[in-house]
Amino acid sequence: MINVFNTMTLQKEPFTPIEPMKVSMYVCGPTVYNYIHIGNARSAIAFDTIRRYFIYRGYEVRYVSNFTDVDDKMIKAAKEQGISVPELADRYIEAYEADTKALNILPATVRPRATENIPEIIEFVQELINKGYAYVSEGDVYFRAKKYKDYGILAHQDLNEMEHNSAGRLDEEEMKRKEDPMDFAVWKSAEDDGSIAWKSPWGMGRPGWHIECSVMSTKYLGNHFDLHGGGIDLAFPHHSNEIAQSEAKTGEKFVNQWLHNGFVTVGDDEEKMSKSMGNFTTVHDLLEELDDPMVLRFMMSTTQYRRPIAYSQKNIELATRNLQRIKTAYQNLAFRLETSQAGNDHEIEKQVQVIVDRFILAMDDDFNAQNGLAAIFDLAELANIYGTQAEVQESTIEIILKTMSELMMIFGVDGLAKTEELDQVIDDLIQDREIARQNRDYARADQIRDELTQQGIILEDTLQGVRWTRK
Repeated sequence: MINVFNTMTLQKEPFTPIEPMKVSMYVCGPTVYNYIHIGNARSAIAFDTIRRYFIYRGYEVRYVSNFTDVDDKMIKAAKEQGISVPELADRYIEAYEADTKALNILPATVRPRATENIPEIIEFVQELINKGYAYVSEGDVYFRAKKYKDYGILAHQDLNEMEHNSAGRLDEEEMKRKEDPMDFAVWKSAEDDGSIAWKSPWGMGRPGWHIECSVMSTKYLGNHFDLHGGGIDLAFPHHSNEIAQSEAKTGEKFVNQWLHNGFVTVGDDEEKMSKSMGNFTTVHDLLEELDDPMVLRFMMSTTQYRRPIAYSQKNIELATRNLQRIKTAYQNLAFRLETSQAGNDHEIEKQVQVIVDRFILAMDDDFNAQNGLAAIFDLAELANIYGTQAEVQESTIEIILKTMSELMMIFGVDGLAKTEELDQVIDDLIQDREIARQNRDYARADQIRDELTQQGIILEDTLQGVRWTRK
């Protein structure tokens, strides 16, 4: 059984879906006013990995993740760039999709935009007003936070402390419009000045940030669903506000279990990475620097999702070496298919199953990626040992390769086999070297080996022929 750490209860709990073998899951997406940084990518990768593991375990997953395509940051960025807010959104949604595709993140089942759900948002706000949970003030609409009896329970903070922190973020004019500092906007008034605004019963305006996710999650998953995810920084106020307004409107429990991923930190002081702090690296820039985007995916997906990730060149290099270690084991064993015999080695296949069982045991424990990766390393070692035997069985090799590929794809990493176009060039050079050796042209043979070495290709002469790996 899969167990997950529920931020609401601060303990691991069995995952028991509302519908048998089906997962309803909402993950907060980006505000699309810039390229995503690797902190944003960490959340997308973490929950994509969780989604993939549910699928591996036989679940059908309905995965909804939104785009926030209207808010103050977007309005400011659009003005600075001399374009409309929708144009800005389209630009960075396209960039987001390109970046996440490169990181092998599966497309969401539904990817709603806030601006596509304005009628539903207005209806939601009106119902909160009708029930006395929200009030109109000078064209804004605020939610009465303290009227919801369990407000802020997800954050596990003292209400007085939360109230003090909330007041510190407000300007004097906004304080005047509120009944209480803890109240938050579900609708914001806006002038019809051509920037972006919609007609509502309370005048021209646009939705507050928190209301958008409540509307989109319940629209596509129902009033009550299994899992809600996002960065730990969203637990308060964003997710706390979602809970309050959603349950106030529906009278039902909003979400069964809350999952939050850890931060990405940078530098020796391990500061949290964020756009507001200006210490971020965009995925767009990073993908241009990396030879293989799977290295970033590997580094992030093989860290347990609740743990922080220290982003550094040192850790990127470590991930590169570890990924290459697995690729080399896969490729060396695949090489032995050419000299394998028909049949099965049942003892080796039993060892494979033991490793798979260990992997499942690790991942069932709140998606413990580090222990899962340890099992994959053991599988790679088994592949290396089996590949050096004088006689190998074709079906057993195929089972090992298939298992390695399946487990690595849970972490979203593909490309274990060599790339076809480049491999053909290398294979041709190796063939030329073999011909040169047969003709006793050892100078040419050594020249080819040197050329390959300069490209990071290591040759190994074995009883089964020449085998090559990348350094």
